[in-house]
Amino acid sequence: MNKQDARVNKGIHLRSITRTGPGANPGVFPFNIPLIESMTTLDFESQVTFLVGENGCGKSTLLEAIACSAGSITVGSESVETDRSLSSVRALSNQLKLVWTKKTRRGFFMRSEDFFGYARRMSATKEELKKDLEDADRDYAHSSLTAQLYARVPYQNELGAMRRDYGEDLDAHSHGESYLKLFQSRFVPQGLYLLDEPEAPLSPLRQLSFLAILKSMVDQQAQFIIATHSPIIMAFPGATLLNLDGGKITKAQYEDLEHVKITKDFLNNPTGFFRKLFE
Repeated sequence: MNKQDARVNKGIHLRSITRTGPGANPGVFPFNIPLIESMTTLDFESQVTFLVGENGCGKSTLLEAIACSAGSITVGSESVETDRSLSSVRALSNQLKLVWTKKTRRGFFMRSEDFFGYARRMSATKEELKKDLEDADRDYAHSSLTAQLYARVPYQNELGAMRRDYGEDLDAHSHGESYLKLFQSRFVPQGLYLLDEPEAPLSPLRQLSFLAILKSMVDQQAQFIIATHSPIIMAFPGATLLNLDGGKITKAQYEDLEHVKITKDFLNNPTGFFRKLFE
C-alpha cells in the first residue's frame, strides 16, 4: 500500500454495510422497495460516496437506515432513536451489519428539511434569550451593579456563542449561506457525515462553495455518504458514484449518469429540448 492509499483508507471509517436478514413483512415499507429487497453488501471505497437515482429509488431510505444503524448525531430536533419519521426505517437498520475501519461517533446525519427546522429553532431560541436578558435587566434594575452583571452573564454568554458560531442570525442570511455556515460550525475532523440532498438550499454558486468545504473536510479525514440529484455536487473529484436505479446498486461513471446527460443536453440546446418536450 502506497502512502496515498494509506492516507485515503485512514479517512474511510465505515467500510461496508451488509443486510443480514429478510424483512419481517416484505410487503411493507421499506422492505417493499426493490433496492432494499435485493440489497446484500455495499462497500465504501472512497471518502466520498454519492447515492444517485430517481425519486423513489430508495437512496434516502438507505441513507436513513445507515444513520440509524450507526447511531448518528442529527442536526434535527430528534435523535435517530426517537424521530417518528424514521420509525419504519429503524426496522431495516436493525438488519444492517456495519463494518468499520475504526468506529467513530463524530459527524452527523442531516436531511435538507432538518436544516430548515434547525434554523427556525435557533431563531426562536435567540428571541427567548433576548427576552430573558430584558427580564433580568428589569428584575435587577434596583440591585447593585455586580448583581446586575451576574444576572446578565448566562444570557449574554449564550447569545455570544450563537453569534460566534452562526453569525448574527441564521435567518439573517439566505438559506444557502445559513446552510454552509451551519455545516462548517458543526464539522469536526475524522467524522462520518450522512447528507440527504444538501443541494436543496444551495444555488449553483453555493454548491461550488460546498464542494470547496467538502474538499477541506476530506483532507481532515472525514468520510461522506451523500444522496444527491445535483450534477455539480456529483462531480467531486475522486468520489464513488453509486447508481441506485433499477432496484440494484451499481458503480457508475459521471458521464453515464442520467442526471448528467439530461442536464448537459438541456444546457446545450434548451430551445430544442423544449420543442421535443412539448410535441
